[in-house]
Amino acid sequence: MDISKKNKIVYVLIAVILITMIVIYFSNSSNVLYGNDKESIQEVIKSIEGYEDESVEILEIKDINDARIVGFLSNNNPAYIQFSKNQKGNYEWRNIEKQAGQSFTTFLIHKSKDESSNLKFMIVTNQDNNIAKMELEVVNKQLIEQEFSVNQKSVTWIDIPKDSSLVFKYKYYDKDGNLLSAI
Repeated sequence: MDISKKNKIVYVLIAVILITMIVIYFSNSSNVLYGNDKESIQEVIKSIEGYEDESVEILEIKDINDARIVGFLSNNNPAYIQFSKNQKGNYEWRNIEKQAGQSFTTFLIHKSKDESSNLKFMIVTNQDNNIAKMELEVVNKQLIEQEFSVNQKSVTWIDIPKDSSLVFKYKYYDKDGNLLSAI
């Protein structure tokens, strides 16, 4: 075989390898799941280890700056997933959490990288919730009261005042005003 035929074979092989690599790259990147809408959020949740076989009921989708926070029930357990918007405008998941065996769960949400001054509480409840009111005391003695509908699936948001310490005191009351617990 002469040198020109060998060169042609080498060039064809290189071209085939490059085309194969490009096809594989684009086929894998098209399988990336984003939280851009309700259906894709459910797909993302079900793709995460530990959530594959769980029922998912999305209760609320909230966008705060470049974050998307979704309160949902996972097999009737309060849960949330947080997404961040990437440079292409797609939402990639970065954190997920659930509380098994609870009917009322508070999640501390960081809205941005400056975590100390951008905090929110997200409370997720299922239909078994019997807490009608919560009193939240931040260390600087500011009292925040929040009422809830009992026996309702819901997501409730509480803004945490800036310059608050990350130490909180809670009191929970039933619909008749009886103290259920204090933490």
